[in-house]
Amino acid sequence: MAVEARPGSGPESGMWQQENRGRHLQERVVKIVLTACAYLSVLTTFGIVFVLLFETVNFFTQVSILDFFTDTRWAASFANPSFGIMILASGTLMTTLIAILIALPIGLLAAIYLSEYASTRLRRWLKPALEILAGVPTIVYGYFALTFVTPLLRATIFPEMAIFNVLSAGLVMGVMIIPTIASVSEDAIYAVPRSLREGAYALGATKRETATKIVVPAALSGIVAATILGISRAVGETMIVAVAAGNLAQACVDPLQPCQTMTAFIVQVASGDTPTGSLTYQTIFAVGSTLFLMTLVLNIISYIFVRRFREAY
Repeated sequence: MAVEARPGSGPESGMWQQENRGRHLQERVVKIVLTACAYLSVLTTFGIVFVLLFETVNFFTQVSILDFFTDTRWAASFANPSFGIMILASGTLMTTLIAILIALPIGLLAAIYLSEYASTRLRRWLKPALEILAGVPTIVYGYFALTFVTPLLRATIFPEMAIFNVLSAGLVMGVMIIPTIASVSEDAIYAVPRSLREGAYALGATKRETATKIVVPAALSGIVAATILGISRAVGETMIVAVAAGNLAQACVDPLQPCQTMTAFIVQVASGDTPTGSLTYQTIFAVGSTLFLMTLVLNIISYIFVRRFREAY
């Protein structure tokens, strides 16, 4: 008499079900861990924002927000304090402007070369070599600006330049953000479909014309995003300006003179003997909130621009 085996019976079926349950359990554990990591980063951001807002609100209960944004003098640690944030903002904007004037053309041209002209073998080692600049500690950049760039400029071009000045800090900061602009821009340019290049070549365009009139406009949204990312990096830079630009809180008009940026002021107060909970201590949170708003606005502009002008291929 033949015995018919029913589906799902036997030792092999039991082992398969056990392995299947084990896989499902592993998948659930991995999903929970990944979800926890994602929420942890979001909660950390909310925690930072909460601390900034809490201390900033306490600051503005003692200082008028109108005076904070309109006063033309900054003297947070003096007996008769003044809190005109635009004085510090002028230093931050000046160093950022100098940095982006250096980094944008060099970074964009480097990205075009790596994507359109460099051979695959050369690109394989040249791009990582360029990105090594991003790994240099910023304190090294700061002392490089103070001990090499400033003496060089004083000896050759600007003999009246002060030892601490905005120009040297901005120039070295521009070198620091070149990898950021070059790497992100190169990725955007490299992602442009090959068919656009081949179509331009078929119409008789040269490599230069194809790169400047076809490829770069097609990758414009990514290039703008890279530029805004570099600007955000320069706005938040601390050690270069703290070492090379000086700590003199004055309106930054002449780049050959010292000036204090928003981040340099935070370093000055945080590294001193300022009592916790004092008005001067709360000032660093107000300045930090202003920096946070500046970078947030830049990121929102970048997001809107990318969404508006992004090309879909």
